[in-house]
Amino acid sequence: MNKLLIVGSLAFDAIETPAGKTDKIIGGASPYIALAASYFGTKPQVISVIGEDFPKEFIEQLNNKGVQTDGVQRIKGGKTMFWSGVYNKDMNQRTTLVTELNVFGDFKPEVPPQFQNPDVLMLGNITPTIQRQLIENLDTRPKLIVMDTMNYWMDSMPEELDKTIRMVDVLTINDEEARQLSGEYALVKAAKKILALGLRFLIIKKGDNGALLFDKEGQTFFAPALPLENVADPTGAGDSFAGGFCGYIAQKGKYDFETAKAAIIAGSVMGSYCCEKFGTEKLLTLTESEVNQRVAQFEKLTKFTF
Repeated sequence: MNKLLIVGSLAFDAIETPAGKTDKIIGGASPYIALAASYFGTKPQVISVIGEDFPKEFIEQLNNKGVQTDGVQRIKGGKTMFWSGVYNKDMNQRTTLVTELNVFGDFKPEVPPQFQNPDVLMLGNITPTIQRQLIENLDTRPKLIVMDTMNYWMDSMPEELDKTIRMVDVLTINDEEARQLSGEYALVKAAKKILALGLRFLIIKKGDNGALLFDKEGQTFFAPALPLENVADPTGAGDSFAGGFCGYIAQKGKYDFETAKAAIIAGSVMGSYCCEKFGTEKLLTLTESEVNQRVAQFEKLTKFTF
């Protein structure tokens, strides 16, 4: 079995959307990524940090889904990262109310010996410096390194971000971030400019308008978003997308454009399911048949004769 290593936050979230409101629930990038990946025949390995207040029950839930958590540091007396936000009516924009880094503010990733030599490395959206440290702490370079980032790092540490992007194979960002990073409005031009940094693939997410895949050879693929009747909470959808992508590609052990296209659909499937419930609730209760059923829906959505 090919190994997938994930580094990213474990946190508490408090979320308000037009569909409802939560108190503190489990959030952060890594649980969404790991749970989504677990449906594709991998046993994801997670590196993160939590406080003494983080529930052991959730770690057990991750373990029960095949997620390995030996790399999660629990800081005695520490408080887990906390984020709170409110979404607007169409859920395409959100306002952050509170961000408390807590133990995550001093996070220095440590790679357990059993987590060395992964085939695929997924770098969740954390500081580019920590992402680079993780790469440098591995004994061998993974066959594929996937990186998520955001406009905050483009604004606050562009040089660090540039250094880290040049070390990875796949970058996943949204359309607004692609335009900011490249300085180009047209996404095809933006993709060419970003790929020139040395990437093998670029994924540009367009929210409820789907996702674009570009490669260094000039090939392009578009995956539509599945129209959903009920959307409860889009938090974690991008991380679930990344998890589906990485889980599928790690399972296949192939890193060509055709495999990446199918991995984009796997990511879209997991992102769509994530939105249907608050937090990680849906990802914890999915079945293999539900995943296969939604893959079939995507096939129908994109298939036609002319």
